[in-house]
Amino acid sequence: MAYAKKAKAISLAWTGASGAPYGIKLLECLLAADYQVFLMISSAARVVLATEHGLQLSANPDKAKAQLLEQLANSDEPSKGELVVLGKEEWFSPPASGSAAPKQMVICPCSTGTLAAVATGMSNTLLERAADVVLKERGQLILVPRETPFSAIHLEHMLSLTRNGATIMPAAPGFYHNPKSVQDLVNFMVSRILDHLGIEHDLTSRWGYGHPQSHAIDN
Repeated sequence: MAYAKKAKAISLAWTGASGAPYGIKLLECLLAADYQVFLMISSAARVVLATEHGLQLSANPDKAKAQLLEQLANSDEPSKGELVVLGKEEWFSPPASGSAAPKQMVICPCSTGTLAAVATGMSNTLLERAADVVLKERGQLILVPRETPFSAIHLEHMLSLTRNGATIMPAAPGFYHNPKSVQDLVNFMVSRILDHLGIEHDLTSRWGYGHPQSHAIDN
């Protein structure tokens, strides 16, 4: 398959950790921001999507793309970008090569298994190879693990990745914006990811801007 190079491109991966709504919302926002999104989906991620989002996503990349675009058609964010869904062994796709891969990649949600594979440079699948490429090319790699508690093994992998230039952003939404729904919590986390990617958004109010001032405590 031939791939047309776009001005704004990013790699996005969904793995088997809980947190499918984060991945769906992030994809929606990236497409709305006119990005070419190279999406990689693990087998376990499809199980999570079915469980948490009610989406029975096909293992066939073309069918999965059609399903996702249909899913996003009713979103509040109009899609202006291009979605490219990749199979786990599409080694001739741009994310597999340092000469062609996007300089930014997000793994959201990121399972601890994927965390371990990326931290140790396993590169057994396209998803793992894509992350390895971004690291070696000194690009921006963001991993969003969703697990609790973290073991020493998990923490050591996170520390190793941080020392090698990756950003670890655990799926830990804040509450200072007074969330009223689960979607508000999802939006908070996605907004922090977009901030780190340098993408403008209005998903949540920012601290100190349009936020109710806390009452001073009398001594």
